[in-house]
Amino acid sequence: MHYKSLLYLGLFLILFLNCKSEKPSEEDQLLAKAKAIHDRVLTLDTHCDINVANFTDSINYTQDLDTQITLPKMKAGGLDVAWFIVYTGQDSLNETGYKKAYENAMSKFNAIHKLVDDIAPEEIELAVTSEEVRKIAAKGKKVAMIGIENGYPVGLDITNVEKFYNLGARYMSLSHNGHSQLCDSNTGESDDVWLHNGLSDLGKQVVVEMNRLGMMIDVSHPSKEAMKQMIELSKAPIIASHSSARALCNHSRNLDDEQLEWMKENGGVVQTVAFRSYLNTEKNEARTEALKDVEKTVMDSLGSKWMSISEIRQLPKGEERDSYIDTYRTMKKIVKEKAKTMTDLPPDVAVTDFVDHIDYLVEKLGLNHVGISSDFDGGGGIEGWSDASETFNVTLELVKRGYTEEEIEKLWSGNLLRVLDEVEAVAKQIQSEA
Repeated sequence: MHYKSLLYLGLFLILFLNCKSEKPSEEDQLLAKAKAIHDRVLTLDTHCDINVANFTDSINYTQDLDTQITLPKMKAGGLDVAWFIVYTGQDSLNETGYKKAYENAMSKFNAIHKLVDDIAPEEIELAVTSEEVRKIAAKGKKVAMIGIENGYPVGLDITNVEKFYNLGARYMSLSHNGHSQLCDSNTGESDDVWLHNGLSDLGKQVVVEMNRLGMMIDVSHPSKEAMKQMIELSKAPIIASHSSARALCNHSRNLDDEQLEWMKENGGVVQTVAFRSYLNTEKNEARTEALKDVEKTVMDSLGSKWMSISEIRQLPKGEERDSYIDTYRTMKKIVKEKAKTMTDLPPDVAVTDFVDHIDYLVEKLGLNHVGISSDFDGGGGIEGWSDASETFNVTLELVKRGYTEEEIEKLWSGNLLRVLDEVEAVAKQIQSEA
């Protein structure tokens, strides 16, 4: 062999052996481990709000819309299952209010079915059981599930519960922000005014009916007393679809240690929520205050006056309010981009704060009773998990804290699907006895 060829071969071998001897850094190894786990486990988010305007032939979730959850974002972040929410805000407890709420709920059911049946059946399917969830995911498709936020659309007609179940709803909260005809809301803590002192008589009937059908009872918005009565009455485990730990963040939407003990005894699951003000009030308020002047300036440039959330809620419902909210959301997006260039802002609520709550809940409840939710497009989203495309970051933080793949699988989906199975089993037992 020519001398030069031997020289090049020698140099190549030296370089090759040097490269082989260089091990990946600890950080690279951890990242690779987290990615492998994230790819293998079934990731499930129990709370994603929707707007029916994004479920049309021309504007829909096959596109990368300016929303926190879309099919492209789910694919990018490795989010397998999204519970789309049939949400209705609380209004008057009369026939007119119930009728309007029912129509609103039906429009959201119809939108979800349009997505899975007409718009993107090749990309996403609706599931109503854990078995269906796994079968759909195994085909490489995304999974849609349906939850109801606020039992207000039930009205005074309990047969609506079964109608909603037949449309695919597999959990329902009996109230939202304000007392419903079914139960008191956590919002009663602000003025200590209660409508039912827990559940109404109709609410008690609805709990029994949900058990009979196999629909999970969600206690994220009802009052503490209502939750206590639901647990006493229910023959099946319950869930908190999007709540965190009150001991770490004193917000009425979170569960205190006594409530956590009830959940543990009941066999239910608390789906930790990535909502800034439910994770760290102090950090959230400090950053919000620091950005207030920027928000006012941007709102002024958009031709509107800045208002606080409480002031916005006081606006009369209608086109004027809807228009203001649209402008407000535009402002928030502009300010979010501006904040990226600002160096003197207080730190944002982040994935680390979120997993702090998971750690606490696991300590108090045990690992089998904790899950994960975002509340995307309903106010949720934090630094590092601001939309579905960043879902991997939650798994990465869990791996950093020493959670095993089996534990991460339970947190992401195993625990919630276990409760769904148990609720279904209770329903079959009740139906067989009837």
